[in-house]
Parts: sequence; structure tokens; C-alpha cells
Amino acid sequence: MLLSDRVLFLDGEALVIDKPEGLPVDPPRDGSLSLENHLDSLRFGFKRWPLPVHRLDRDTSGCLLLARNPKAHGRFTRAFEGRAVEKQYLAILDGIPEGERGTIDLPLAKVSTAEAGWRMVGDAKGKPSVSHWEKLAVVDGRALLRFRPETGRTHQLRVHALEGLGFAIAGDPVYGAGTGRDRTLLHAERLVVDRDVKPPIIAEAPFPDRFAALGFAAPEGAAPTRG
Repeated sequence: MLLSDRVLFLDGEALVIDKPEGLPVDPPRDGSLSLENHLDSLRFGFKRWPLPVHRLDRDTSGCLLLARNPKAHGRFTRAFEGRAVEKQYLAILDGIPEGERGTIDLPLAKVSTAEAGWRMVGDAKGKPSVSHWEKLAVVDGRALLRFRPETGRTHQLRVHALEGLGFAIAGDPVYGAGTGRDRTLLHAERLVVDRDVKPPIIAEAPFPDRFAALGFAAPEGAAPTRG
């Protein structure tokens, strides 16, 4: 797998790749491969390795922004913290929510038990979390949704799907019925980062083959499947 073949955007300070599902951004405790093992191949003539600005879950594919120098990394990090980044995700839900579109305003908090480990839950005293959604298609009792999160909380869309819409994202092993062999069907479809002087960073990841394999087609306006 060559991540250098999955570049969606590249200039002197920014790099966006289409992260494959199953590749963790941070090195796992078991020592298996992660994004770090690929950074040397993403230098594109620079001496420094690019560094990820944000995180995507291991199973989540799609747009991942890396900064090519420390100054840019700080600026992009502040953009994410200041909600100055436009993000779009595609998800397949294990069910069909009512309505065609809406907004989920559900604060999130982290809970942990010795038996089940940690997870995020809706909690009125938690951190503010807002996601906008629209239903794009229905196939075999499942729905393809587009999410536009305003905030970037850990597992935000996974919990908002389950607690806000009543159906987990298909394949989710923590919040849904997924097993160890399944992958959560969540894809970072589009990323836009405004910059003061330079043109904005705009990246769109191709519609995932794993979504197409379940009978869904790339929605109107989306990048087609890879290949």
C-alpha cells in the first residue's frame, strides 16, 4: 500500500491523503503498522516528515490533513480548534432514520468501566457536540447519510448516529453490532481549510469501494470510486 498514490492535495505547507480504512493514525500498542510507518514516503522532497493535524479512527477512511512544517501545523491545529474547518463524512447506518435531514445537538462525555473499557455517551454535562445530517439513499434496510459535524469530539458521529438517530453506524464494534472482523462504515468525504493569504485547502476523497460493495452509489456531487 503506497500512501503516496493516495494524495488528494499537496502544496508547500499542506498534504491531504485518502487514508485507507484499517490504518491507525497513531502507533497501536500491539506494534502493528500505522501512519507513522508511511511518513517517510510522504516527504515529497522535504527533509521533514509531514505530521497529522487531526485524527481519524482506525476504521475511518478518507481525508486526513498533514502539515509539512511546524508553523503550518500550529496554524492548522488552531483552525480545527476554532471550528474554522469544513468537514463532510459519509456513513452507512444499520437502519433507516426518520426524516430526510436534521441537526443533532448532543453533548458528549467519556465513561469507563473495567469490564468494557471506555466509550463516549450523550451527557447534558458533557462537551458541546453538534452534527448536521442528511439522508442520501436507502439500500436493503440501511441508509447512506452525509454528516457535517460542527465540533470534532472523539467518536462524535458514531454516538450521534446511535443516540441521536437511533441506529449505529454499520460495522461499529463499540456502538453497534460490528465484530472484530468488521470495519465501521465511516468515510471522511471532504475537507476544506481556509487560509489567510493562500487559497483554501480543498480535498475530496473518492467514494469508498466498501460502500459500493453494499449497493450504494456515489451521491451526486461526490468524488467517484477509486480506480
